[in-house]
Parts: sequence; C-alpha cells; structure tokens
Amino acid sequence: MRIIIVGGSGFLGGELARRAVAAGHQVAATYQTRPGRAEGAEWLELDVRDRAAVAGRIAAFGPDVVVNAAYRPADWTATAVGAAHVAGAVSGSGGQLVHVSSDAVFSGKAVVYAETSVPDPISPYGAAKAAAEVAVRAIVPAAAIVRTSLIIGDGGSSHEAFVHALAAGREGVLFTDDVRCPVHVGDLAAALLELAGPDAVGVHHVAGADAVSRYELGCLVARRDGLDPARLPAGRRAATDLGGPLDVRLDCRLTQARLRTRLRGAREFLRPSPGQAGKRR
Repeated sequence: MRIIIVGGSGFLGGELARRAVAAGHQVAATYQTRPGRAEGAEWLELDVRDRAAVAGRIAAFGPDVVVNAAYRPADWTATAVGAAHVAGAVSGSGGQLVHVSSDAVFSGKAVVYAETSVPDPISPYGAAKAAAEVAVRAIVPAAAIVRTSLIIGDGGSSHEAFVHALAAGREGVLFTDDVRCPVHVGDLAAALLELAGPDAVGVHHVAGADAVSRYELGCLVARRDGLDPARLPAGRRAATDLGGPLDVRLDCRLTQARLRTRLRGAREFLRPSPGQAGKRR
C-alpha cells in the first residue's frame, strides 16, 4: 500500500511513518522545516497552507491512503484551512483519507463524549479542529475522522518533556482539574493504520482507557522515569484566566470494538518497569 503522512515529522507522524515502513508499505512523509528520522520513508517538503503545493505533492505520489496529522495549535490556516487543502487533494487524486482530530473540539460541559457528539469548541484551537472536521466531511464524505487526546510516548512527547523540566525547577504548574484520556503514541499510530481502509468511514474516538488529570499524568511520568513526583507543582486551572475545556473524556468503546489494537490507559503504559521501581532523581 502507498501511504503519505502529512505532518510526518511530528511526534505522531514519525511513529506512523516508522510503523508503516515496518509493515511493508511504501511511505512518503511530509515536513515543513526539517525531515523526520524514520528510515525507509521518502521525505517531502510541504507547507499545508499552500493549496497548489498540497495538491501537487499528493497527486505526484499517487497514494492509496493519506493520513493528515499536520496541525499548529496557534495557526488557524495550518490547522483548519490546511486540512481542507489535504481533503481537496485527496478528492482530486483519489485514495482514502484518515484525518487526525482532537478532543479539543468539545467544551467539557458533557464531560464524556461519544463519536456522535456534536462539537462545541470553546478555544481557538478547538474551533480550528472543528472547522477542519467540517471541511473534511464536506469534501471527502468517505474519510475517517479520528479524534484523540494527549499523546504520550516513551520519553519523546512535549508533555513528558514538560514534566522533566518542572522536576528540574522550571516554573510552571500541572493542573489537578484538567482531565483528559492520554493515549500512547504507539497505540494511536497502530489504530490509525487499522482505520486506513474504505470501511472506516465516519468519526472514531481513539484515546486511552484512563481519565487522568494533568497533575496525575505528570506524577505517572515522573515515577516511570525515576523522578520525584513531590517536585511537581500542582494547581487548579479553574483558578486561572486560561481558556479551553477542563474535563473532556472520549468514549472509545465503539471504535475499540473494531480494533485489534488495545487502547491502554496511562496508568498501564506509564507503569514503571521492575528495574525502575524505587529509583528517584
């Protein structure tokens, strides 16, 4: 299968590229500033804000599947308009589109959200991701839209890096009332590749089995990595002027039932190995 990963140099995109190559697929991955590290993929420079460039890249590669993992939280054009450019390119050249969306499309008022829940974003980033979903569904009705949550790895995510920085004395705080369902990047990448088929039309929720606060998530990361959780400052987001949802939990039961990949919870995939237990730095 020929797969092109838009946003392939990012944390999720790199894991997708690595797994797709390992599975024997012919893989191209795009980047804006520098290529990723996944060996065996063809790296292509691309700015998703350039509609003509997106159409040209995708048409030239001739993919069976396009996975769009590109976004920039503070850039509406890259996140929303770029998604429309990718969808338009897929509509013109053919192939299956898997679009990666976010739990940020929800306000948190309902707390638990199913695939059928209607987006009600309250942040600029959430609004951009919701607009991207609308564009994708209008342009490529057969697309798979995959909403996910905080993406954690084995040390490579921005969330893990932030925990390490806080433990080292950097200013900042982890909120006890900001709750999500973190997913391991390997589980998410495997699920996305499973959903890269014509029978995966519509919205899918792919997140971890555990709902945890950012503070609990930080403590889990710290314990796994031999850091002292007591060094992590805690606070309440509701006491700040920061916008965005507080408690958003994706109900993944319908999607999990169709996947071979098991979506582990953070308390499981961040559990220290026997050799790590008891170590503190």
